[in-house]
Amino acid sequence: MALSISAVVLLAIVVFLLVRKSGLKAGHAVVCMLLGFYMASSSIAPTISELTTNVAGMIGGIKF
Repeated sequence: MALSISAVVLLAIVVFLLVRKSGLKAGHAVVCMLLGFYMASSSIAPTISELTTNVAGMIGGIKF
């Protein structure tokens, strides 16, 4: 059985848990979100996208 989850949903869950449990302030989360938006429109965005695709492929290729 394969489980597929969007990276956006996964990161949103992580941020929610950090805000609730680890003392991450809501303002810090907003700053991180804005940084993500600005990075997505920068020239480094294709490199980040390729990196995350390769890491996801490596994780998906692990056999248990």
